[in-house]
Amino acid sequence: MTDILGFAAAFLTTAAFVPQAIKVYKTQKTEDLSLGLFSMLFVGIFLWLIYGLMIGSSPVIAANAITLLLVAYILKKKIRP
Repeated sequence: MTDILGFAAAFLTTAAFVPQAIKVYKTQKTEDLSLGLFSMLFVGIFLWLIYGLMIGSSPVIAANAITLLLVAYILKKKIRP
């Protein structure tokens, strides 16, 4: 039951970044996005991924690996349009 709850939370928080990534992909615009927010978010997600690996938690690992890719894409577009 704990893993089901974890995967549900992981799915929702990860899926929340998909619309933003799609919008950036379609418009190629990131002017309104905060570089500070996405930089700190990237580091935080990276640390959550490391934590998930250390404790062996599949929901934490899966969510943060996928979210890290989405945020990295948005951050890359923010830094290099």
